[in-house]
Amino acid sequence: MARELITSWNDYQAAIDRLLAMASQKICIYDEDLSQLRLDSASRLPHLQRLLKTAVSEQSLMVAVRNAEPLRQKNPLLMALLSSHNHRFAMQQTPPQLAHLRDAMILVDDKHALIRFERDQPRSKLLIDESIELNPYRARFQEIWDEGGEAISNTVLGL
Repeated sequence: MARELITSWNDYQAAIDRLLAMASQKICIYDEDLSQLRLDSASRLPHLQRLLKTAVSEQSLMVAVRNAEPLRQKNPLLMALLSSHNHRFAMQQTPPQLAHLRDAMILVDDKHALIRFERDQPRSKLLIDESIELNPYRARFQEIWDEGGEAISNTVLGL
């Protein structure tokens, strides 16, 4: 069990790497637009691929963003991963009534998390093996997810 305060962007990036490397069952992400998470990078994408190939549950990777446009425009590898693993990977843009929220979170395997308090700042807390402390964050992510919004997909609908 460990708790760590993160105060710099470099430490925030290192914490993301740590969490992704630990993921074995499920990752839930709530973020502005994923730009700070750099999930499309050569060092992080393999962790997501591994999770999607080995996890046994449906929706092993759930991502909710407030703004999907940067994601669609700057993350082609992540969008391709969504297409090829849409049975275990779901993404959605949250509805307008949640636009005022300014925090972000990454929840891993229901026991690890990185909680960023303000979307424009690196100040965060990293929780390792803290399943009880994650309970309110799991509930909050589920509430955000249940608000609905627009499903993000890599396919174009129409004729």
